[in-house]
Amino acid sequence: MKWRAMALACLIGLAWSAASLIGLAEPPAEATPSAGRYNVLFIIADDLNNALACYGHPVVRTPNIDRLAAKGRRFDRAYNQFPLCNPSRASFLTGLRPDHTRVYDNAVHFRENVPDVVTLPECFCKHGYFTARVGKLFHYGVPTQIGTSGLDDPQSWDLVVNPRGRDKDEEDKIFSLVQGKFGGALSWLSADGADEEQTDGIGAAEAVRLLEQHQKDRFFLAVGFYRPHTPYVLPHRYFQMYPPDRVPLPQIPQGYFDTIPPPAIATLSREEREIDEGLKRQAIQAYLASITFMDAQCGKVLDALERLGLADNTVVVMTSDHGYHMHEHGLWQKRSLFEEATRVPLIIAVPGMKDAGKPTQGIVEMVDLYPTLVELCGLPKPAHLDGQSMVPLLDDPALPGKPYAVTQVLRQSRKDVFQGYSVRTPRWRYTEWDGGKRGVELYDYETDPAEMRNLGDDPQFADVRAELKKLIPNPIAK
Repeated sequence: MKWRAMALACLIGLAWSAASLIGLAEPPAEATPSAGRYNVLFIIADDLNNALACYGHPVVRTPNIDRLAAKGRRFDRAYNQFPLCNPSRASFLTGLRPDHTRVYDNAVHFRENVPDVVTLPECFCKHGYFTARVGKLFHYGVPTQIGTSGLDDPQSWDLVVNPRGRDKDEEDKIFSLVQGKFGGALSWLSADGADEEQTDGIGAAEAVRLLEQHQKDRFFLAVGFYRPHTPYVLPHRYFQMYPPDRVPLPQIPQGYFDTIPPPAIATLSREEREIDEGLKRQAIQAYLASITFMDAQCGKVLDALERLGLADNTVVVMTSDHGYHMHEHGLWQKRSLFEEATRVPLIIAVPGMKDAGKPTQGIVEMVDLYPTLVELCGLPKPAHLDGQSMVPLLDDPALPGKPYAVTQVLRQSRKDVFQGYSVRTPRWRYTEWDGGKRGVELYDYETDPAEMRNLGDDPQFADVRAELKKLIPNPIAK
């Protein structure tokens, strides 16, 4: 099949370098056999929120991710550090918070600012693991850079695969809310052909092939799916699962935008403000269909892990780079500091884990992934890491986790740049823009789980705001 041939043509072997490390001793000149306890299968979807059946979504069908959750630990309060692809990925793959990588947009490569940092896959590579990437792990633009390595980090991998399918080649058929724009605008296509012809279908097949080839090695295999990132392109049958008149459409009360600071909705474009109800429902239909399509490709990789007898010695991670809006708060896509954009799905399955299938309400952050995986696999923990291990929550889901999580975004125009920071505790979300000079938000999850009643100016909660403000990091100007 020509699409598979394209994928094989994109197969590129990359040698890892012996760059200097932060907090990790130099390995021998030749890699020694790994002493790691487990393999790692790291699966990440692009722009996936918590619209999964195992997270309680009433409509979405995700049987493969659901069965992974039934065998692992579902984290119900997992938060990213920056709800935009490149800053988030640079953060959790280096183990550094965005103010330490100083990556705040989709253009800067993290090594421009932290050239010697040892990334998560690089750490495994330096300890004798075979490390491979299929699809998007470090950032590259979707769909413009599909089939390339984008802002990848060559020294992190022994081998990479950059799949490219008919979704890339048939962009002229895609509907977009902004004509000619696909990656940053709501856009979709109910496509001809089979799953195997799409970029993610090719990626799943290549991941299975690598599992088959390296089943006797210690491996760190990272599989980055492109869906449900825009454009939402996938075969017809997935669209048919979600008739537009049956998809949930969040309602926005009249006058709501007057109750929140302008930076909170600064990403809302003119086209998105003017979209009619019919197109809103079609966009949501396409996004939900993309999730189910991605789940089907994920299932192929999980099936191979079982078939090859690797599930008993492999840690499996399934997550996303950040959350996503489907008209909640009137917003679409990402770059907000509301729950929908800051929260991510996170499932970790460890062979023989206790209380498998039980979720945890403990707060964790994406920056915690790095220390968790090196501890699970028995590798030395690099000293530079900003996060903390989630292993205690994997052992006991009843533990409280962190007291809070921090997420940030950058707001910028030609003459104006400032940060927004948000703190999420079990009960509260506190957000301030430009140190509070451009607005404050406070939400009480006991009475307002949808974050629709801003208490940022309510005098009754002045003491709560004062205490939460102490948890905001000192802003670092770009």
